[in-house]
Amino acid sequence: QVQLVESGGGLVQAGGSLRLSCAASGRTFSRGAMGWFRQVPGKEREFVAAITWNGGTYYADFQKGRLTISRDNAKNTVYLQMNSLKPEDTAVYYCAADFRGPFSRMTYSSSSNWNYWGQGTQVTVSP
Repeated sequence: QVQLVESGGGLVQAGGSLRLSCAASGRTFSRGAMGWFRQVPGKEREFVAAITWNGGTYYADFQKGRLTISRDNAKNTVYLQMNSLKPEDTAVYYCAADFRGPFSRMTYSSSSNWNYWGQGTQVTVSP
């Protein structure tokens, strides 16, 4: 079993930055792909970014260079650096893990293809 714990969410003004963290335990972290999704009430969970076990990265089109996903295998942690935040970035951000890949960007962009999920962390961007 894999446990994922997100942190780093909060309230920030538009144009500001946040760094989300996701600490993983229970499996060999370095062998897994890690991802970030976000969700607002009434909408489906939306792909944000993913990073493969060997550092390959995929991003959603909406982020336009504002986000950076990275991982520290020594700390079993994946990060999401978010810059130039906008009110429309307000959502609950979820960390995900999968150990079956590697897969394509299209596969990683679907929430149904991830095996493990964290509880989520709220990000609120004020105008």
